[in-house]
Amino acid sequence: MKLILLYGRPAVGKVTVARELAQLTGWRLFHNHLAVNLALALCDFGTPSFVALREQVWWAGFRRALIDRLPVLIFTFNPENTVPQRFIDELCAEIAAAGGEVIPVELTAPEPEIERRLGSDSRHRDGKLIDLALYRQVRDAGAFETPLLPPPRLRLDTATLAPTEAAARIAALVRTH
Repeated sequence: MKLILLYGRPAVGKVTVARELAQLTGWRLFHNHLAVNLALALCDFGTPSFVALREQVWWAGFRRALIDRLPVLIFTFNPENTVPQRFIDELCAEIAAAGGEVIPVELTAPEPEIERRLGSDSRHRDGKLIDLALYRQVRDAGAFETPLLPPPRLRLDTATLAPTEAAARIAALVRTH
């Protein structure tokens, strides 16, 4: 299995690009907020219970994809400090041990663009971070600096690329590996 680890800060367009990529290719999309929202229904963000439940859901999804031998799985991910480094290291190791490959792809956008996007309707609907003051507070505290991810094979600025173009570039990368 190829795991496209589509990552970046909040509001860079991970889910938008991932949905375009899934539509373009037929690959399955495991959107990070599926696990986050489930955990939030039962636990407060960042608590040990939240972290444990979110990780259990992630692992269940990845292991199901491996068992079912999905050829490619798209996973959207926002690195933030409630995710232990151990999780990323073990994810990469388990995918490799199963004969798979993790393909890290980083999406970026300038800070003014991220801040503008925080209030979008889609972010409200999906229960994502929308509070600009909170975003600035956690960003300035370094919350998005860990865990460390493998170096990206592709880095795309979503302020300059349409989601369809970003998806096409990711698809081309994955098909050549």
